[in-house]
Amino acid sequence: MMYYGTPMGWGGYVLMTLSMIVFWSGILVLVTVLLRRHGGTALHVLEERLAKGEIDTEEFDRLRKVLRSR
Repeated sequence: MMYYGTPMGWGGYVLMTLSMIVFWSGILVLVTVLLRRHGGTALHVLEERLAKGEIDTEEFDRLRKVLRSR
């Protein structure tokens, strides 16, 4: 006798759907966290330029305000 269908049943489909939602949510959270961390590097570069003497404190304050407004 041939068997038609899957032995997984409804519980397997629910579990598979939930695991895919968790997987893609995790990927989305990871990408979001990485992109937000990247935004903080501009201020770090600006601080390094101030420390090296490439810019003065007035220009540093002006550029920092521009970065915070974005």
